[in-house]
Amino acid sequence: MDIRDIHTPVLLERCAELLGPALQKPGSVFVDGTLGMGGHSEAFLERFPEARLIGLDRDTDALRIAGERLQRFGDRVTLVHTVYDGIAEAVASAGVSKVDGILFDLGVSSLQLDEASRGFAYAQDAPLDMRMDQTTGVTAAEVLATYGEGDLRRIFERYGEEKLAGRYARAIIAARAEAPLERSGQLVDVLQAATPAAVLRERHPAKRVFQALRIEVNAELSVLERTIPAALKVLGVGGRIVVLSYQSLEDRLVKRVFADASTSTAPRGLPVELPEHAPKFTLLVRGAELASEEERAVNPRATPVRLRAAERIQEDA
Repeated sequence: MDIRDIHTPVLLERCAELLGPALQKPGSVFVDGTLGMGGHSEAFLERFPEARLIGLDRDTDALRIAGERLQRFGDRVTLVHTVYDGIAEAVASAGVSKVDGILFDLGVSSLQLDEASRGFAYAQDAPLDMRMDQTTGVTAAEVLATYGEGDLRRIFERYGEEKLAGRYARAIIAARAEAPLERSGQLVDVLQAATPAAVLRERHPAKRVFQALRIEVNAELSVLERTIPAALKVLGVGGRIVVLSYQSLEDRLVKRVFADASTSTAPRGLPVELPEHAPKFTLLVRGAELASEEERAVNPRATPVRLRAAERIQEDA
């Protein structure tokens, strides 16, 4: 089956519209910080024939698949195996000082969700791995085996915004005393048994816990907190950045960094704003844009997305 039949990039047309003014000029360079299977990047390389891509991903499977998909673009494509907070180093290693466009499509990729053996999906029984980069780091099974009740509760509350975090943490501690929790099906069974019937009728008890474990295993929020400021620094004047977030924790972080970058730092009461206090960025969309009902119907993975975008209007002082 053609990969284009199984992977529909989220908000592709809107991303192309927002990044287009920066990528149309000859010699433009854009960074796809979450390359995945290369859907967004392929479309941009086709639509902006003067543009060059630096594609980043921590997942070696994704880099292999995207590399095959983008092979026809030849030396316009540079792929780098790195977590996206390594954006500055990746750009420098490609021989570039400033870039014209940046895209981050955050969260777990279609490839990772659809490959049962990775353990990301609670609907499929698989080893509890959840590492986006399977060459390094601890697995979700190791987190469940080694974290104390307080730490499990903390990550379920913070990263999953789970109201039953304490109940689930206690249930996991009790279950692992009987047998190691090594598969997603085991964990789902434990969570379902610990969930009141009324809650079970409202939602699947594993959704937020699996999200929290994934974020913890991949240090997603701490990495993102470093990534967005680093990305803004490598963006040249007139360059644009688009970020697609899929849960509120990510979106709040992006919102805060964008707000700071697009706000004057001048002290109150100054009659004239000095250049060094002027905002370095302007926001390209008001608030966070959502996918249309039409796109959600065609591509269900677009349902939770929140898009934010900004343009650099002045160099850093």
